[in-house]
Amino acid sequence: MDERLERFLRDRLRDVGRGYERTRTAFSEGKAETGDDASASLPTDDAGRAKLVCRRHAEKRAVKLDDEDRPACFDADHTDCVGCVEDIHAGRIETW
Repeated sequence: MDERLERFLRDRLRDVGRGYERTRTAFSEGKAETGDDASASLPTDDAGRAKLVCRRHAEKRAVKLDDEDRPACFDADHTDCVGCVEDIHAGRIETW
C-alpha cells in the first residue's frame, strides 16, 4: 500500500476514534446528570401521567407508572413491554 494512503487512512481512523470517544463521554455525562431515578425526568401531563411512546402499539400514550416504573399497560409476556420498561430504567425511552 502506498505510504500516503496508509497515513491518510490512519489519520482518518484516529479522527473517527476521537469523535467516538467524545460522543461516548458526552452521552455518559448526560446520563449521569439525570440521576438514578430516570422516571422522575419523564415529561408528564396535567394528571401526572408519563407521556411515553408505546413500543407495542406505536402510539403516544399518557400512562401512570407503578412503584417499579412500569406503565399501567405493561404486559410481562410481551417483549416490547419488557423493552419499554428497560428503556425507562435506562433513561432512553421515547417521549412526547
